Amino acid sequence: MSNCKLCIIRELNSIKSLSKEEIIKFSEHKDTIDFKKGDVLFSEGTTLNGVYCIKEGICKMSRLSENGKEQIVKFIKKGDLLGYSSVLGEESVTLTATALNDLKTCFIPKSTVFETMKNNPTFSLEMTKTVCNDLRDANIIITNMAQKHVKERLADTLLMLKDTFGVDEEGVLDIVLTREELASVIGTATESAIRLLSEFKKKGLIVLKGKKIKIIGELELHKISQGF
Repeated sequence: MSNCKLCIIRELNSIKSLSKEEIIKFSEHKDTIDFKKGDVLFSEGTTLNGVYCIKEGICKMSRLSENGKEQIVKFIKKGDLLGYSSVLGEESVTLTATALNDLKTCFIPKSTVFETMKNNPTFSLEMTKTVCNDLRDANIIITNMAQKHVKERLADTLLMLKDTFGVDEEGVLDIVLTREELASVIGTATESAIRLLSEFKKKGLIVLKGKKIKIIGELELHKISQGF
């Protein structure tokens, strides 16, 4: 089992506020769980008994509409905590978490999280800030869906993916999504997403290499995302 004290990932989330003794307790009580690409960590409507800390990999958070169409709400990356909203609210999860590539996670029991929050006000505050940031991001997504056109949402999403995941040594977005998944993020049909990607390519804003995307017209994408 990995040692939380030696893990640099904890510096990327609320766990950074723990004392040495609390870090040891987390290490003693957590489980290390690996997931393969396509594995479901948990499904909408289930109850979680702990919080996941993502050590490696990416997963998507999604829900199904009444007609069975997937809507990707957000992405979880290395260093993020997952499932805390449900645990803190003591209610079932409202989204499904699916691994987009191989994941390495640590699962921290609910009882350990609650006891630490009770005894460490700084940790409790950091967890509260994280929940508040999620609410802010959710409000932004709702506003964009209601007010922005599909082309603007696609430009916005490409820029978000670059800011969130960065690029590899070739300048390609360091996250690979299918056209269906990209369409799900921006809330449109797959055919529309493919057509808009081709349009962006013709305008010299992006380069497409199979499923991989390289942004070369970032300034213009910013303008499009703002409706210009």
